[in-house]
Amino acid sequence: MSDISLNNNQNSLSPLVLWTLTIATGLVVANIYYSQPLLGDIAQAFKVSNGVAGQLAMFTQIGYATGLLFIIPLADMLKRKKMMLIDFAFVVASLLLAASAQKIWVLAVSSFLIGLTSVIPQILVAMVAHLAKPEERGKKLGTVMSGLLIGILLSRTLSGFIGEHLGWRAVFYIAAGLMMVMWVLIALIVPEVEPDYKGNYGSLMKSLFSLVKQEPKLRLAALRGGLCFACFSAFWTTLTFLLREPPFNEGSAVAGAFGLIGAFGALTASLIGRLSDRISANLLITYTLILLLVSFIIFALFSRSWAGLIIGVILMDMGVQATHIANQSIIFALNPNARNRINTVYMVTYFVGGALGTFLASRMWSSYHWAGVCAIGISLSVMVLIVHLLSLNKQRKKLIHSAV
Repeated sequence: MSDISLNNNQNSLSPLVLWTLTIATGLVVANIYYSQPLLGDIAQAFKVSNGVAGQLAMFTQIGYATGLLFIIPLADMLKRKKMMLIDFAFVVASLLLAASAQKIWVLAVSSFLIGLTSVIPQILVAMVAHLAKPEERGKKLGTVMSGLLIGILLSRTLSGFIGEHLGWRAVFYIAAGLMMVMWVLIALIVPEVEPDYKGNYGSLMKSLFSLVKQEPKLRLAALRGGLCFACFSAFWTTLTFLLREPPFNEGSAVAGAFGLIGAFGALTASLIGRLSDRISANLLITYTLILLLVSFIIFALFSRSWAGLIIGVILMDMGVQATHIANQSIIFALNPNARNRINTVYMVTYFVGGALGTFLASRMWSSYHWAGVCAIGISLSVMVLIVHLLSLNKQRKKLIHSAV
């Protein structure tokens, strides 16, 4: 892309466009998480165990990872706005299938399809990175990521409240209506972005492997993100089961209300974006990973306390979301012409990690309940912190060696 066309694109990121992208990001990503506070209700409706119902969230995450792998790279070779508008139609169809499902296997298939089609936020995030001026990229990404993270967290609050009063099916019908509204707004407000890649789909997919091989920072960021999101998903998938037990004895509405608490951490996203423009992202990540570890220690020690859960949720969400934003500020600076493919590698790993966390948590809940979930969170938090610190030590040795 020429410098002239790039400058024109940057000028097109007006406040109206940025906020439209931010709102769309939050509402579409919410589709992936609506089911989590409803898993207990779904288990009762279909007369299956909590462990079986919990795997619906895993199917959604696997679908999302699949969409990231096979759909998102296309944004480097197709017109992005047109691509998104087509995808919205499939999102609506998937949500309506879930809402009308009469068999648990149909709901499982529709959960996979919801994840597969709800990849639009990753096109939007890469679009913001593309349209923003380099010196404001972290700030702009922080804004749109605030929308994404609030969508992730408040989706649980919304679905829990609606599920409690109108039933779990109503959640998916309402979500389908919101997607139709966003289709109109995207069509009217968001500018088209021309593709940079001129090859075919086969060579496009092969280039993913080249990017993984050539970019060690991408490999590290993807591993960090995947392990962090595994912790995040393990907690949120099983929280609704914990809250149904004594001493809490609460339903889906309260489980969803924890999204409001987690939103406090998400609101720091814009601040983290600004910090990533000014200080070392690796230093920032060290502190955010420590927050993640501390949160699961709190969950383990104070699992029967409202205060313990609330404090833990705030720390966990701050740690996971801040690490995610810092990771993205690193990877989006690597290769401007391959941002969607770079984001594909990162986000596929991210959601494979999430699916792994959901799977492990569902299995551990069946045998060890909350103690098993906390053991998973602590183990994975320690693992990602060790990987990060070892990478910093390796980078430090390289700098010393090159200086000598």
